[in-house]
Amino acid sequence: MLEYLFIAFIVIFCIQCIFYLFLFGNFAFSKKTVQNNDFEQAVSVIICAKNEAENLKKNIPYFLEQNYSNFEIVLINDASRDASLEIMKQFKSNYPTKIKLVDVVPNEQFWGSKKYALTLGIKAATHEYLLFSDADCKPVSKNWIQEMSNNFSSQKQLVLGYGTYKKIENSILNKLIRFETLFTAIQYFSYAKVGIPYMGVGRNLAYTKATFFDANGFVNHMHRIKSGDDDLFINQVATKNNTAYCISKDSFTESTPKTSFKNWLQQKRRHISTASHYKPIHKYLLVLFFSSQLLFWLFGIILLSFQFNLINVLLILVLRQLFFYLSVGFSAKKLNETDLILLLPFYEIFLIFIQLFIFIKNLISKPTHW
Repeated sequence: MLEYLFIAFIVIFCIQCIFYLFLFGNFAFSKKTVQNNDFEQAVSVIICAKNEAENLKKNIPYFLEQNYSNFEIVLINDASRDASLEIMKQFKSNYPTKIKLVDVVPNEQFWGSKKYALTLGIKAATHEYLLFSDADCKPVSKNWIQEMSNNFSSQKQLVLGYGTYKKIENSILNKLIRFETLFTAIQYFSYAKVGIPYMGVGRNLAYTKATFFDANGFVNHMHRIKSGDDDLFINQVATKNNTAYCISKDSFTESTPKTSFKNWLQQKRRHISTASHYKPIHKYLLVLFFSSQLLFWLFGIILLSFQFNLINVLLILVLRQLFFYLSVGFSAKKLNETDLILLLPFYEIFLIFIQLFIFIKNLISKPTHW
């Protein structure tokens, strides 16, 4: 029995090598992508907010201060119950030519649907090129619009960006949240680089109006699931030819992370629930990778506990960790998350079991949606 387990362990190790060396490594060790630094087209920055009064007050000035010659900000009030609309109106009053306001009233057919609110905002946008973020985000530099927009071209009509989370000193939860964000980004950037893009994050994402309307917007999943305005839409429309990604440090956005484990877990349950609606090839690859992670550690621990073929098992464990450190470590450096590198194995094992828990929990009960 242990011999069969050892053979399976070797096969899983080979699968892990393919992912870490050839897929994630392709992104980790890649050179900087060439950008169209002469891009000067007008851009509409779209920000949808629901009960985000304080975040709007704090973050909108960062968007207004962008070093870009021609842009507008479309603020969407998604039926907020707090002072969000009043805050938006104040910004509109102060910057009448720069800000466009869309007030979404409750609609029985699309109650609580961010996709409906975003659709109204996209229709209201003046410009063809759309750049998306959230009310609880801010661009990390004044060149955010320029850096993201530089990746548009006649072929590339969709740009995936990186949305990091603010660092909080002496917080283990903060590091876990940021590692999960980093590891997710490594995956979607890596898949995009090899020509099979499957998701992006609404905190930092760009595409054209034509791309949105040619795909009939969010119609394909508007009623099936309330979340997924970012990853499900990207999963639907992104192709090898039309998708670019941007990882220059000036192109990042920064969000305020959850400060309680319970709230973060609920957020991740909502995010992960959309994966079941991905295209079959994407679901297969994601399940294969997660299964190989889980089984690698499970089989490795069993073989070590019985001291079966101990030297070879230890050698495989060390090699796998080396490949993991190289691909994730170099990617962390690219994405300015170097403080996470030291404890990468701890974060990885924690994330594996958290994802397993969320998967089981979501099978039992559906998560609530924003």
